[in-house]
Amino acid sequence: MDALDASKLLNEELYSRQLYVLGSPAMQKIRGARVLLSGLQGLGAEVAKNLVLMGVGSLTLHDPHPTCWSDLAAQFLLSEQDLERSRAEASQELLAQLNRDVKVIMHTGDITEDLLLDFQVVALTAAKLEEQLKVGTLCHKHGVCFLAADTRGLVGQLFCDFGENFTVQDPTEAEPLTAAIQHISQGSPGVLTLRKGANTHCFCDGDLVTFSGIEGMVELNDCAPRSIHVREDGSLEIGDTATFSRYLRGGAIIEVKRPKTVRHKSLHTALLQPHVVAQNPQEVHRAHCLHQAIRALHKFEHLHGRPPQPWDPVDAETVVGLAQDLEPLKWTEEEQLEQPLDEALVRTVALSSAGVLSPMVAILGAVAAQEVLKAISRTFMPLDQWLYFDALDCLPEDGELLPSPEDCSPRGSRYDGQIAVFGADFQEKLSRQHYLLVGAGAIGCELLKGFALVGLGAGKSGRLTVADMDHIELSNLSRQFLFRSQDIGRPKAEVAAAAAQGLNPDLQVIPLTYPLDPTTEDIYGDNFFSRVDGVAAALDSFQARRYVAARCTHYLKPLLEAGTSGTRGSAKVFVPHVTEAYRAPASAAASEDTSYPVCTVRYFPSTAEHTLQWARNEFEGLFRLSAETINHHQQAHSSLTDMDGAQTLTLLKSVFGVLRQRPQNWQDCVAWALGHWELCFHYGIKQLLRHLPPEKVLEDGTRFWSGPKRCPQPLEFDTNQDTHLLYIWAAANLYAQMHGLPDSRDWTALRELLKLLPQPDPQQMVPIFPSNPELASASAEFGPEQLKELNKALEVWSVGPPLKPLMFEKDDDSNFHVDFVAAAASLRCQNYGIPPVNRAQSKLIVGQIIPAIATTTAAVAGLVILELYKVVGGPRPRSAFRHSYLHLAENYFIRYMPFAPAIQMFHHLKWTCWDRLKVSAGQPERTLESLLAHLQEQHGLRVRMLLHHPALLYSARWSPEKQAQCLPLRVTELVQRVTGQEPAPGPRVLVLQLSCEDEEEDIAFPPLHYEL
Repeated sequence: MDALDASKLLNEELYSRQLYVLGSPAMQKIRGARVLLSGLQGLGAEVAKNLVLMGVGSLTLHDPHPTCWSDLAAQFLLSEQDLERSRAEASQELLAQLNRDVKVIMHTGDITEDLLLDFQVVALTAAKLEEQLKVGTLCHKHGVCFLAADTRGLVGQLFCDFGENFTVQDPTEAEPLTAAIQHISQGSPGVLTLRKGANTHCFCDGDLVTFSGIEGMVELNDCAPRSIHVREDGSLEIGDTATFSRYLRGGAIIEVKRPKTVRHKSLHTALLQPHVVAQNPQEVHRAHCLHQAIRALHKFEHLHGRPPQPWDPVDAETVVGLAQDLEPLKWTEEEQLEQPLDEALVRTVALSSAGVLSPMVAILGAVAAQEVLKAISRTFMPLDQWLYFDALDCLPEDGELLPSPEDCSPRGSRYDGQIAVFGADFQEKLSRQHYLLVGAGAIGCELLKGFALVGLGAGKSGRLTVADMDHIELSNLSRQFLFRSQDIGRPKAEVAAAAAQGLNPDLQVIPLTYPLDPTTEDIYGDNFFSRVDGVAAALDSFQARRYVAARCTHYLKPLLEAGTSGTRGSAKVFVPHVTEAYRAPASAAASEDTSYPVCTVRYFPSTAEHTLQWARNEFEGLFRLSAETINHHQQAHSSLTDMDGAQTLTLLKSVFGVLRQRPQNWQDCVAWALGHWELCFHYGIKQLLRHLPPEKVLEDGTRFWSGPKRCPQPLEFDTNQDTHLLYIWAAANLYAQMHGLPDSRDWTALRELLKLLPQPDPQQMVPIFPSNPELASASAEFGPEQLKELNKALEVWSVGPPLKPLMFEKDDDSNFHVDFVAAAASLRCQNYGIPPVNRAQSKLIVGQIIPAIATTTAAVAGLVILELYKVVGGPRPRSAFRHSYLHLAENYFIRYMPFAPAIQMFHHLKWTCWDRLKVSAGQPERTLESLLAHLQEQHGLRVRMLLHHPALLYSARWSPEKQAQCLPLRVTELVQRVTGQEPAPGPRVLVLQLSCEDEEEDIAFPPLHYEL
């Protein structure tokens, strides 16, 4: 199957989030690719799972070895019933179920030279070095991309060889830079001035660019890439424009990405001349020592026919000796590396190397699968050439607490691979845990898989609770591997919980379909959190993360948190009294609540985002709010009045449009859509220019239409313009849906119908702005005659069944919602000379979609579980914990120690965000006066204000009379009187906030826990 055939099979709804990461050309190559994967232990299963989810054309599995107990600690496709079956055979059907678009084939013979020629990429996992060298040499010879990956306990290794002349077509994940043009001079060189606020600092000398949407100097539109020079003032020299037409207005300059060529060495050469991915010289040295440690482990296995025994000091010393005797590494063929071997590091690697850990194979499997995609699609820069990842920080820092060989010996258990690293006592600790997982989406599914494999809450006294209120959609299936197509529409929490128990029957999982937010604190309250040992959050909004983090801070529970965007991912850990508490990024609030001034969106757009917001508002007004308004008046049998507001009245006028009665058929809907097209993109623009002519000058002499204000131009409707037709098609179909009429998908018939319809009468169209739009944000005023006309139309519209309000849904590509918004925004861009965005980008922006891919999701979940090991293992210093950040597209991996909690001081008191003041209510319960006296006597705090959430319970500025009324009251009585609510029953704490005399402005006192 070639890429062209594959493109026909590309399910854009299924791969929608992934398409925003890779793009359609890359996805088409992936759908036509053939990959061979040898080795189906835990690491191989992770690579296979990711490739199948991401839609590789065909995946051939090779692993004739029988399943053993140690496999079950990390290989989620295998179970006790598969013991002694070949790993490939046992894994094939379950992998195929993940994505029926992918051919999953099993190869049972040897890997021969002829076999390798059938594949674009060959990946080996957990293979012997001899096998790696043999296959790697053949792949290098024939130009087949080759990968070898392995994990040894808490150390992972990945090698890539994509040949000596591998061209990367799209080296970075970032979208090409685009900036709006202010002016272009005629000359040699021509000088391009960017609009104010454009990305002037982002362009660099030598960048290649092209242009679009320019009026006047049209010779530049879609021209061959031109090299630019950045001048000191930020303007750009773009080459010779002397003979070009004079620049008039509009247009955008667009970066053209340069392909890059990668030259990889064969494994045979790279084994002694390793290029390693590292962020600093210390990491380079550590990676070289790990490289030698893995080579020594291969040598040990070759000599002894077995790996080192878990935590066996004799075997470990043998490995250290072998590492010392290895041929030294070289920078080049002639120049040796002058670096000492870190023997302690090699020893620790050897002691813990016998195990296989679920989070380690998740991380390495994710990176390896991403490299396979890079090889297939030539998108993003591949690794150069070795990656070493270690999590030896998971081991206790105190050597006396390290496990013994006896504690790590095999037990004939599904956890043997993990026991070999951490010991049986630690396994028992994991089994007793009760954790709450918030979110069962992509990251949540990966975490659940990891929890099942490590045995978190799998004992009689342990359990997991999964909370998620959402239901499964088709677009989830390319990343959330616990779900299948037959699960679409079912609650995520229930399906994920059942699937996790299928991975580990001992797992105790309770699904909850209630959201975890302020409305459900009666469910997730004191009783619930008193039984929870920790929380893992896999949420896609910062608002939800902030709330969950606040609950963890309140109940002093550790929080494990992860998030992704495209190939970027992060994993963080927050431990009471050890690390700082969770804080959302400073940009989070702005990114989740982007809003633009009303006048800018309505009359003066300057970016594609402005036009998309306008189009989204149009959808809401025309197809939801108007239907709700008409239904309300229909049910209440009421008429419109000027009290309904000009905005509502204008909205209804637009919905009635050129029609005099409810639409009866498809032709009526098309007539309405054509009329509304004329109103928005022709008549309305002409009316705006009548009030604000292009030549208008302000009192200070500057032109009104200058700077960010773009002077619009009316459009002329043309049935031969696809965007014009798309708008009518989408708008008419939505109008038909709202009125309960049959829609139409016949594009040709629509074009013919439009030729027969009369031109809409401008007199029937509503004025869309008052006489002074630059100063006003409301719509037109309505007089008695217009109200009478609208009420008459409303009476007509109220005859018949209620209208159907349309709720915007971004993920159904057949419902015309995104089509309407994309077409409306594109036409608005044409009006104002703004470079438009395509449909996919429109959907991304309007739907606030987070680009996502299975590899990043799996990697951050693995990173989270590494921190879980530390949290469960017992008290650890802050130096043991790691926040992690990765960017798979750019081969960037960093782990760093969390910050300590900030210490605040007031007089003699010191506290952090994890502290609270505790006061017992006593028996009989104390009064407000007693509480205030206690705080002053015990802590030296003279309370100025006391609050319970937003309710003010006490203020020192109150009059003596008001204070006299409140001070004698019991605290709970006062809270009930002020809030009008009785405290919830059961063991509880009233959380009060206080401010005190003489406090600084930036002081945040710890919460006062009033214990009932």
